[in-house]
This record gives sequence, structure tokens and C-alpha cells, in this order.
Amino acid sequence: MFGQSSSSQSSGFCGSGALSHVYIQYPPLRCTISGSRNLFYDDGSKLLLAHTSDRVFSWKTAPFDPNVTPSTDSINEGPVLSIRYSVDSKLLAVQRSNHEVQIWNREGAKLCSYQCRSESEHILGFFWTDCPTCDIVFVKTSGLELFSYSADSKSLTLVETKKINVSWYIYTHESRLVLLAQGMQNKTFTGYQISSAGIIRLPKFEMAMAKHEANSKPVLAAEDVHVVTVYGRIYCLQFDRVAMLLHSYRFYRDAVIQQGSLPIYSNRIAVSALDNVLLVHQVDAKVVIMYDIFADSRAPISAPLPLLLRGYPRAASLCSQSTSRNSEALETKVLSDTEVITYGDGWTFLVPDLICDVTNGLLWKINLDLEAISSSSSEVPFILDFLQRRKLDANKAKQLSLTVAKTMILERRPVSVVARALDVLVTSYSQSIKTGSYFKRTKADKTSNSGVSDANNCTDAFGKSVKHGTQSGGLESESIGRSCFLTSDSDDKLNAEAQKITSLTLDSSSGKIDGEQSLRAEPAGASLHQPSARSQIIGPSDAPLNASTSENQDSQVTSAAISPDDLYNSVFAPVDEEIAGDASYLVAIIVEFLHRANLENLKIHPNIYVLTVQLLARSERHAELGLFITNKILEPSKEVALQLLESGRQNFQNFQTRKLGLDMIRQLSLHQDYVLLLVQDGYYLEALRYARKNKVNTVRPSLFLEAAYASNDPQHLAAVLRFFSDFIPGFKSTSDHHTYSRVLAEMSASVAA
Repeated sequence: MFGQSSSSQSSGFCGSGALSHVYIQYPPLRCTISGSRNLFYDDGSKLLLAHTSDRVFSWKTAPFDPNVTPSTDSINEGPVLSIRYSVDSKLLAVQRSNHEVQIWNREGAKLCSYQCRSESEHILGFFWTDCPTCDIVFVKTSGLELFSYSADSKSLTLVETKKINVSWYIYTHESRLVLLAQGMQNKTFTGYQISSAGIIRLPKFEMAMAKHEANSKPVLAAEDVHVVTVYGRIYCLQFDRVAMLLHSYRFYRDAVIQQGSLPIYSNRIAVSALDNVLLVHQVDAKVVIMYDIFADSRAPISAPLPLLLRGYPRAASLCSQSTSRNSEALETKVLSDTEVITYGDGWTFLVPDLICDVTNGLLWKINLDLEAISSSSSEVPFILDFLQRRKLDANKAKQLSLTVAKTMILERRPVSVVARALDVLVTSYSQSIKTGSYFKRTKADKTSNSGVSDANNCTDAFGKSVKHGTQSGGLESESIGRSCFLTSDSDDKLNAEAQKITSLTLDSSSGKIDGEQSLRAEPAGASLHQPSARSQIIGPSDAPLNASTSENQDSQVTSAAISPDDLYNSVFAPVDEEIAGDASYLVAIIVEFLHRANLENLKIHPNIYVLTVQLLARSERHAELGLFITNKILEPSKEVALQLLESGRQNFQNFQTRKLGLDMIRQLSLHQDYVLLLVQDGYYLEALRYARKNKVNTVRPSLFLEAAYASNDPQHLAAVLRFFSDFIPGFKSTSDHHTYSRVLAEMSASVAA
């Protein structure tokens, strides 16, 4: 049964206007049963228990649901000191007195019982285990007795006895650790961890206790010792009432080491652990202090603030009527309601994050307000480090981290401060990748509304509707249009032939022509010409920028770690749109990020490199851009090469930038793109030689013929016609040959005239 706690005065905190980092959410779980006598909490099965004369009612507390309905089990009438279910929830143990514990099944049949052998012994408590050698452990004043239960014989068999004089004990199922207090002052402890891995005995240790006077010997009470599990580590917290300190001890297999002490400002405290954050409730002061003991510093995460009650309907209406004439009377009425009393006389704090109001039969769940915490400190690296370690609401912690990082850059914090913050994010992401905790993805059952996309209509990167066949771009589209214009005066057969697009696959080794008739153009070089530099930046999965992730897959974020793609999409790109003036500050930030990502051997998406090229070109820092490319600060990729070409095209005086893009295309062995770019720059003869040398067999002959015709040089056009006639069997019978042969004759005649 929960111990009764005393408090001189209770108070309520409610309303959305109050400031707090820790809160409880209305409504609570109501556990009031007519005729029930006591409330118990079974941390092994995560059940809140109440009993009447012949029944046991149990509410599931994990996951927390205030509307959950209780289950019931039958027992005989009699006193009840404690109730616990077995690990598999098939058995129910009821302590009837200091000498007897009865074991029942879920059908209400008594199976067996345990009784002390000596009248001088007393049962202090018991707990079920998942240990392979025993099923239930009885804690007595004379030590521990470990028993196994046989379902066949319906009996208990003694497995092992640990003889120790015990004053009181503490056990949590989360840690599987039982601490036995000994000695005159109850400050000497022996511990056992009884888990599925077996039984481990911890070395005996003593807790530090200050003295009022030289001859005084204060006695340590059970309510002053707390066992918590944080970051997978087991800690024991001891409240020294004389020194007003909370001593911390960490358990190892072969040692128990004191880790330090935290200051206490109240004569009554309680301890909770939520999402690996240690919450120390200063009950008399009615505030909560948060600690992240993973960090080396023992300083609190933020200033002490009260525990807030959220969602209480009349509390919200009260805050909106604060200026009303009757607001004071309404406040008195609301705060006297039992559901809004915090730190009341009947409050008992349960490990790790529950509060049971025994007096009113209510169970509250403690929550963290990560948004309030993230805005409470100006130390950005510290806040990001804190957010990156949160697991309970990892998605919210991730979004807050991105917001903090973006705001920090928009405020133009010193580059050194931003670099330290980015170092926190990069290190966290690298660690999550190594441990495999970054993403837990499942295939989505969702599909798009129509389920089938229209083959003739799509959406471009700007959200505009594009209809294939009516809008074209790129070199080949232009050449097709001109080819149609040239054949408009021909006979009907030639004109009809020109309306079709003949795709010729060049293969000089086989000498074959693969002709495909298509009524819709799909230009291979369309990606080389885009409306603006921004449109060249593609998404992480080559999806449209406005694509909904939920339509493709459901992602269950299990880590707050931020990937380089997340940084680009949510920080760098938005900052680039909002920042004003010189872009050198953002370039310096990105360079710091690239340096730290390179140290962790992280893969960077080309979007970040593309953005860097845009910023340097916009600032006309072309020499520095050349050094970035030469020294491989910006990794070569098709996206980067296209951005270099675009930047060089926008500034015709800076031919060197465009040359960097051409060289990168060639280094990446993107032969078809390189050929198209040479033709675009007018080097079609060189493009022909390059295509033949590298066996580029996917470029249409009309592309080269149109470029030669545009040069208005009949010798060049004749050379191109001769090239295709010699290396492509059957080319002389195509419409392209007939059309451009006639054009060549007309050009030669005009020159001769």
C-alpha cells in the first residue's frame, strides 16, 4: 500500500498562462471503486490495483490511458497488505499478514501459500522475477528466500536463502535490483540484482550521512532512498536531511561508486525519471528541478518551476475570465476541487513517472514540455545536446532541434558558437547511425488519392502543372521544332514524316539502326536546361519538393538525430531564402558543417554542395569557388556540375565556372550529357568525335544536324551528314538525311550565287 505523505498545505497550478517545464495532463486515470480499501501499484506488471472484500481490480498504466477499464479477479475475504501479479500475469500473490502470503490463479482458486517458519521473522514484502532459477522472492527481516513455483504440483520450492538482518528494503522491477538496509542507522546496504541473466550480488556499501552533533546518529528512512534507471544505468539517490544534499550512487558489477551530490531546498522531496531526465520534486517549495545526469555538469537543466496541470476545462475558462468581477470567487471554487490539487497530502510518486493521489483515487502521468525547455536557455549547444538525447518524443525533439539551429543562424550568432552546435548535431547523427537507432521504417499502407498518376500530366518542382507533349525543353526539343519548320514546305509524305520523332540509336560497332516511332517527346537533355538555379536542387529521394512523405511510407522516428538532408531542407535552404545581404556568413557555416561531417565520414547529399555553389556564385567569389572544386571540398556530382554550368551561363564573363562544370561532367563519365553540352556550346564536331570514342549511342542524329545547320556553314553540315552516312548503315534512307541533304544543296547554291 502507498505510504501516506504529509504536507502543510496543498495548492493547485492550472491554466495555459502558467510557465512550467513539467506538467500533468487532465483528465487523470480514475481508480475509485465502491467499497475499495487501499490502492497498490505493481511495477512489475505496470498495474494499479484496488481491492474490495472479495475482488481485485487492476488498471493498466502503460501505455497510459485515462479511459482504460479495470480487469477483475476473485479472492477470498481477508486482510490485504500487498498485491502483486506474476511476470506472465497468470498468478496473483496476496500478502495477508506479516507472516503469510497466498498465491491465487486468475480464476479465483487458491493454489498455495507461504508462511514464516519462525514467529520472530516478519515478511517485509515480496516480488516476482523473470530469473531462470526462481519465480518469487520473499524479503524478510532475516534475509531473502527465493522460491520457484511448479504449475503441476501447485506448490513452491525453496531454491536459495540469503541470511541477512534487514531493517527495510527497496525494489524496482525496472532495475531488477533489491537493496537491503542494515545496521543501527540503516545506512549499510547489500544489493542483489535478480534478473533473466541470473543473480548478481553487489558489494556491501555505506551511504554518507551528516550529523547534527558529534554524538548524534541519524537513522536513514526508506522514504529517503530512491532507485532510478537513467540511460540504462542504475542509480541510487539518498536524501541527506542534515546536509540537505541528494547523494548519487552508481552501481557496477563489482563496485558502488558515489557520483556526486545535488542541492536540496525542501524538507520533503520526491524523485521521478522521465525520458532519462531526473526530476527532483521539492514538495515543500512546490517546484520541480530537472537534471540530465548524462552530462558532466551537476547544474540543473533550467530554473526550478512549479508542476503544471494542463487541460482542466474550468481552469482554462478561469484564466480567460481573470479580469472578471467574480474571478476571485471562481478561482477559490476551482482550486478547492480535488482534481486540481498538486502535492497534496495523499500524493505518492511512483517509479518512474506516475503520481497516485491515494486520497481521491486518481493517477496522473508526468510529462515534459520540450518546447518550453528548449526556449529557456541561451546556451544553444547545451540545449541541442539535451534534445538529441530525448527518446520518448523523438520526433518533437528533432523538430525543436531544427528550429533552434535555424533560429541560431538567422540571429547571426558567432561562427564558433554555431560550429559547436553543429558539432553536437553531427556527432549525435553519426552515433545513431552506428547504433542503428536513426530510423525505424515500415512500408506504408497509404496510397495517393487517385492511386494512378496521369501519364500526360505531372507536377514540376514549383508545384505547377506540366502537360507532356505540349511543353518541351532542352536541346533536342528545340532541334525538333526547327526540323518541323524546315520540312513545312515539303510534300505531304515528308511533312507527315517530320511530325513524328524518329529515335535513332547509334551503334558503330554493330552498324544497326534501332528506330522507334513516338508521338511524344522525351528529350534526353531536358534536365540540362531548367527555369532557374533553384530548380536544379532535387530532394533527398529525387521526389517532388511538395510530395507528401506519408503517401510514400510511414516513418516511426526513434531518434532525434538530424541527418545532413534534414539540415539542408529545414535549416540551410530556408535560411538562404530569408537571409539578407552578403552570403559569406552562411557559406562559413556550411563549411564548418562539411568539415565536421567529413571527420565523421558522413555522406552528404549533393543539395548542400549545390547550395554552396549558388552562394559563392551569387557573391561573385569565383576564385574561391574554383578552389572549393579543385580541393574537393565540394564533392563531384551531376547536381553540382549542372549548378556550375548554370552559374557560368548566367555570367557569360565567367567562362571558367562553366568549364569547371564541363570538366566535372566528363570526370563523372556522364558521356551523353557531355556530348549534349558540347553541342549546346557549338562544338558539335568535337561532340561527334567524343561520341564515337566513348560509344555514346543514345543521341539523335538530328541534334547534330540541327546544330550544324544553325552555324550556317555548309562545310560543317556536309561533314556531319558524311559522318552519319559512313557510320550508321541505313541512315541515307531516313527523313533526316533527305531533309538536310536538300538543305545542304540549297545552302551550297546560295553560296555559289
